[in-house]
Amino acid sequence: MNLLSNSYFVLFLIILIGFIIGRVKIKGISLDVSAVIFVALFFGHYGVVVPKDFQFIGLVLFIFTVGIQAGPSFFESFKKNGRDLAFLASILVLSAGFITFLIYYVGGVDKNLSIGLLSGALTSTPGLAVAIDTTGSSLASIGYGIGYPFGVIGVIIFVSFLPKFIGVKISDEEAKYKQDITTEYPEIIQRHFIVENENVIGKSFEEIDIRFMTKAVISRVLHNNIAFAPEPHTIFNKGDIIKAVGTENAMERVKLLIGSETKKSIPLSSKFDVKLILVTNKEVVKKTLGQLHLLNKYHATVTRIRRSGINISPSPSSKLQFGDKIMVVSSKENMQQVIRIFGDDDKQLSNTDFLPISFGIILGVLVGKLSVNFGNFSFSLGLTGGILLVALILGRTGKTGPIMWTMTGAANQILRQFGLLFFLAAVGTSAGSSLESTFQNYGGELFLYGALITLIPMLVTTVIAKYLLKINILTLLGTLTGSMTSTPGLAAVDNMVDTDAPAVAYATVYPIAMVLLIIVIQILSLV
Repeated sequence: MNLLSNSYFVLFLIILIGFIIGRVKIKGISLDVSAVIFVALFFGHYGVVVPKDFQFIGLVLFIFTVGIQAGPSFFESFKKNGRDLAFLASILVLSAGFITFLIYYVGGVDKNLSIGLLSGALTSTPGLAVAIDTTGSSLASIGYGIGYPFGVIGVIIFVSFLPKFIGVKISDEEAKYKQDITTEYPEIIQRHFIVENENVIGKSFEEIDIRFMTKAVISRVLHNNIAFAPEPHTIFNKGDIIKAVGTENAMERVKLLIGSETKKSIPLSSKFDVKLILVTNKEVVKKTLGQLHLLNKYHATVTRIRRSGINISPSPSSKLQFGDKIMVVSSKENMQQVIRIFGDDDKQLSNTDFLPISFGIILGVLVGKLSVNFGNFSFSLGLTGGILLVALILGRTGKTGPIMWTMTGAANQILRQFGLLFFLAAVGTSAGSSLESTFQNYGGELFLYGALITLIPMLVTTVIAKYLLKINILTLLGTLTGSMTSTPGLAAVDNMVDTDAPAVAYATVYPIAMVLLIIVIQILSLV
């Protein structure tokens, strides 16, 4: 039996060799998981091909998990810096289109071949479909075949070396990004205050509405040396000590409203307990803390929410997400009831429900096949665009009835890596099989043109992003790969960094870049 004709043996052999090569570092730079595609190109060149089914299985898993992870922050990101990212995506795609125009208008290359080069250089299969449809020429697919290999490899090389080239340390940029996150979600602290303000003495917590007034949570009160968790009818008495939890700004507001800060702390009463509880009960996911009526029913108070490594000051309107960790103060007799409400079952985090994954991917495939007609112009999102759009929406939605769309970080990472490796191995062997023949038939000139369409727009976009818009390198890397519609490029970036900033930027600009590219191809075919 020839093992190299065994598709699954070849698949895992390519992955194994790719991982070995990917761990080799030269001056601190390694290819990591992206080395798989280079190994696959080598195998493909010698006639060993991984079936395309693996490519599509890998593609849908990778894109779906990217969308699910990026969904919660995608729409918020679009509100904040979406205009800048959309501008950069437009610059990249339009400059690629202009270079393509020069190649056939000044360079004398066949227009249909040039349009194919454009779609290949930007690794856009939907772009190729539009190119073939609008030109009606097989030259478009040949141009795509010539431009695609460097479109894949060129983006990986560019984003891998870009931080070193411009003298930026990824670790420093990650620190800045995390600092920005900290600014957006300030550190949660706790302090003690003495009730001194005559305006609150004698009034109840409900009357003062201290949560609304200060944005802080009062977790404990010390009255006549007796510590207890406050209830709505609890009265502020002069000399009482309260424990407040919140941001630095919230503490300042508590000081103004209640009285001066004190170093004296409140001992926890033997009747009360404090626990960090894991939210794993699907019934409470997407519900607000106010809807649970914890204080009235169980004399329990949530003092902080920890989500994705960030501490969030809770409010009655705070919606719970699966996997949140919440700090709860409650009477000991009610604590077990409170725990049951939230679940606190870490086994649930390791369970991956494939029903929503399968359902979500099927929805994405169907959405990708929808076509919108505008006269002679038709548009569809295609496989990648449809799955990405649906995954973003589902990731943002989080839960629909009993179906949980979100995944834990560990489950998402495993599925993403699994899909990525299949995708890279199949794409690489497919491109490698035609690399030599296309070079022999059409010469190195067209490869050079394809490389120019790939590299020059990324250089232009990088200069504008860094020196004009001052965009963080993590966001820039995601913007470049998303604008180039390069899944392997995102894979390379994903393994370079330890934040979701590139994935969010990729998800933000990908639909914009794809629509723009289709429009540019339509315009070029008419010129």
